[in-house]
Amino acid sequence: MAKKKRPKLRTVSKTKAPYPLNQFGSDFPYTLGQEIVYLLASKGRPDLAGNEWEQIFANCIGAEWKPSNVGLDDVILGNTAWGAKTVKSTVKDFQNLKKVRLISGRNSIVYSFGEKVDTSADPNKVGSFVLDIWNERVSSVREKYKHLRTVVLVKSNDLKQVAVFEFDTIRYDTELYEFSWNKNENLEGFAKATGKKVFTWQPHGSQFTVLEEVPQNTLVLNIKAPEPLDKEQVLEAIGFDKSWVTIKRK
Repeated sequence: MAKKKRPKLRTVSKTKAPYPLNQFGSDFPYTLGQEIVYLLASKGRPDLAGNEWEQIFANCIGAEWKPSNVGLDDVILGNTAWGAKTVKSTVKDFQNLKKVRLISGRNSIVYSFGEKVDTSADPNKVGSFVLDIWNERVSSVREKYKHLRTVVLVKSNDLKQVAVFEFDTIRYDTELYEFSWNKNENLEGFAKATGKKVFTWQPHGSQFTVLEEVPQNTLVLNIKAPEPLDKEQVLEAIGFDKSWVTIKRK
């Protein structure tokens, strides 16, 4: 019998992302380096917050920065959305990075399911609730964007070394993980196939974290720290005087 052919569908749309995963483009490292050097010079300290990284990444790829309550679609370019995260690392050489721990939101079982939780509860049932909350967030964003990614900036304490990588933001199949309570009364989730820890969830505060593997093709940059800008010289250069300040009292 001849093999049955699959019908063509006119409604199927195969839209591509702006660029292949983790292939940021030849100008990206220099634009990112420039942004970090400017930040170091203007602030005078190695302080790069999460919302600043969102703006920097958007600028580096020519995207729009649109802060989101969900936190999964803070950067938008065409049919693709990114959640942007920063994490510090004390690894001496970022080329040796293996895993990073990403804070991925607060998954409150009390709020979402009306369930009170302690360590007497079935860990697998609780783990299923936690992942269901995450999966619902991902699904709600994927209704709007064809491609959904997370871009991570790993930074040293002095910002002289950074690493950047991204991965597809996915739903997690609860059947693939096994959960248990640890000695600190936090919930941990392990991949059944490998036995490796993937998730941690804290009942007090509902913080949900994911251990993410760092890809082999992660971009690693060494940054030369500039001299901080002189405050008096900057104010003089922009022509500041007392007329820029208006005093008002009730």
